[in-house]
Amino acid sequence: MIVLPVFNPDLFVIAGVIRIKWYGFMYLLGFLIAWVIATHRLKDTGITKEILLDYFSAFAFGIIIGGRFGYMLIYNYEVLMAAPLTLFKIWNGGMSFHGALVGGVIATIVFSLKHAINVHRLIDFTVPLLPPGIMLGRFGNFINGELWGRVTNVSWAMIFPYSDGLPRHPSQLYEMFGEGVLLYFLMDWHRKRNRFGSGMMGCWFLIHYGWIRFTLEFFREPDVQIGYVCFDFLSMGQCLCFIMLVSGLIWLIKRDRHLNRAVLHSVNLQQH
Repeated sequence: MIVLPVFNPDLFVIAGVIRIKWYGFMYLLGFLIAWVIATHRLKDTGITKEILLDYFSAFAFGIIIGGRFGYMLIYNYEVLMAAPLTLFKIWNGGMSFHGALVGGVIATIVFSLKHAINVHRLIDFTVPLLPPGIMLGRFGNFINGELWGRVTNVSWAMIFPYSDGLPRHPSQLYEMFGEGVLLYFLMDWHRKRNRFGSGMMGCWFLIHYGWIRFTLEFFREPDVQIGYVCFDFLSMGQCLCFIMLVSGLIWLIKRDRHLNRAVLHSVNLQQH
């Protein structure tokens, strides 16, 4: 059993006023890693670094707004209705991955329309960049001692600060490796497969993130304010991930049929 110490949430403080917190720093580091990877893959997109920078800015805005709004709407609806201004108090914490995903997708669609870029190709370019940021975000959860796991007696169980003092799964680390490391290699494997056409990477991201997090959430304590929401044993995160998984499978089937029709059409034209 491991007793986790209380980490200072401030990574460092500048002039006693500006506080750089671990969680915010992890977000920033995730964007920097994504930027480095993206600039090395620009030749696959035909866009310039200037356009890429604009896209990253729009995407960051989309995931921050979506993440915060999604968290308040899904996990703190009553608080949002009672005090709507809490939506803007992001310094108090509270971000939803699924809300951030929706916000990022909306930002991507709007940006692609504005710059006349194929939205499927832009999604394909974007989703392999996400796992490193997700991994760092989960590490930030671990440093903050939040979103801990369910009670267990395994030898690596941890007692988290601010918890009830019971030994629990370090589910943040499970999700860090699952949603971060494993997902990165799965997406990179799909990216390198030449037979997949435009739009397929988005399908695989929904599928893989969905099943990975759905599985790992069996080790994570459900949010105390809502508890289990489906069949008395599935959390809100699992329900949303199941929707992701099903949506990804439907999208995959439709894109596969569309691409097969396009290939057949091309073959017919060549024959004539």
